Amino acid sequence: MSINLETKTLTVKKADGVAEVHIHVNKTNSYDLDYYKELNAAIDDIRFDNDIKVVVLMSDMPKFFSAGANINFLKSAEPRFKTQFCLFCNETLDKIARSPQIWIACLEGHTVGGGLEMALACDLRFMGDQAGKIGLPEVSLGVLAGTGGTQRLARQVGHSKALDLNITGETLTPQEALDINLVDRLFPQEETRAKTLEYAHKVANSATYATSNIKLSIMNGKEMPLNVAIRYEGELQNLLFRSQDAQEGLSAFIEKREANWQGK
Repeated sequence: MSINLETKTLTVKKADGVAEVHIHVNKTNSYDLDYYKELNAAIDDIRFDNDIKVVVLMSDMPKFFSAGANINFLKSAEPRFKTQFCLFCNETLDKIARSPQIWIACLEGHTVGGGLEMALACDLRFMGDQAGKIGLPEVSLGVLAGTGGTQRLARQVGHSKALDLNITGETLTPQEALDINLVDRLFPQEETRAKTLEYAHKVANSATYATSNIKLSIMNGKEMPLNVAIRYEGELQNLLFRSQDAQEGLSAFIEKREANWQGK
């Protein structure tokens, strides 16, 4: 079954366990509050859809994933509004980490500022080898990357490298981003979307009850002390041991056949 949902800034396409979230704000995908309201609504819709196992966030613009927040929008807003805007953005992006679905950012164009912060909120980042620049240049505006850029980048690439990138505003090439583990996979530019969707559909057709709990174990556990996180991991494993998929997986292994996953 295929379902399409379209708003002013987003199109969501659902089919075969995968949701594609297409961004089309403007030619650079420079966004304002309206975009984040629509992204928030799309995330909520996907979180409650039991048929969706993997989400791919991508851009319909040929040269940009996203250039981040619209500078004219920020310039015209008063400080309290900007603070609440950043808070709302952070609350929206945090839903991605707490969602059971695997989120993949497909980066086929420049990914800077708030665009990178969106990508960092996803579980995985796949990039084209000619996609353009990636980085957090907010310091050049006299501010910091305030929708998770300092915190998620530090957790992704290490604190000293994140500090270096944030205080210089340096942008990286796709290969440099791969070298520091900022992105997880690098594909030939023209194959990026197809390869990302191939990966997404492969995961969506796997043991999705396990993959969902693996994500939650890692994403929630990294915020806990190790001994608490190990206990949390064990509780999730106890759930999996009782699942239909675990019984099927063990039987399929013993019987030397392909497993018939049910996602439960």
